[in-house]
Amino acid sequence: MTALRGFCLGLALTLLALWPAHAQAPQVQQLGLQRTPEALYLSARLGLQPAPVVEDALYKAVPLYFVWQADVYRYRWYWTDKRVASAVRTLRLAYQPLTRRWRVSLSNETGAASGGAGLQYALHQNFDSLNEALAGVGRVVRWKIAEAARLESGADHEVEFSFRLDLSLLPRPFQIGMANQPEWTVELRQTLAVPERAEPEKAPEPTTGVQAVEVTGEATVSEPPR
Repeated sequence: MTALRGFCLGLALTLLALWPAHAQAPQVQQLGLQRTPEALYLSARLGLQPAPVVEDALYKAVPLYFVWQADVYRYRWYWTDKRVASAVRTLRLAYQPLTRRWRVSLSNETGAASGGAGLQYALHQNFDSLNEALAGVGRVVRWKIAEAARLESGADHEVEFSFRLDLSLLPRPFQIGMANQPEWTVELRQTLAVPERAEPEKAPEPTTGVQAVEVTGEATVSEPPR
């Protein structure tokens, strides 16, 4: 019995020691769609809490790449649902040791083939702290994910939304062995029903505190079935 108790205690202490190393999934603070006569928009606010090992890499000036993706599908009872639109935005988060500031850069491209360094960035925003920068990465306001013309009147549509830390965009040496390190896994997936009717445009609400990185460009249209 003493040996068994010792084993159980040792196992519990091991699990407790490993628990902080696991990154928490992004906390959904706000997530919703707005359908207007012109387009379909997505707004979201996510709480990000990277694991200590991820923060350590950031402070060592290793840039991280976070990818937002939204795929719009139209329901088809006779076949698989049809993808009618797709939108992607990539955010590069990097620490600048000389100025001790954080920079978030926005790209509307995907760059798995060439790595994050090959992306073209349309906008840059600086922050004084990591928490402020993470708040900027985890927030999007009225992101256009589909033109209204892509949504068929009277049909049911849904959006498959995902947010993830994309390790494939890191420099090759940093990718080795990361697949087996759960603390580097930061991912969220949600399915949202598209409102059946369009609503009139609303005046923008005033915001305070950390501002989200503005989205530029439009959603790319894609036709292949799911």
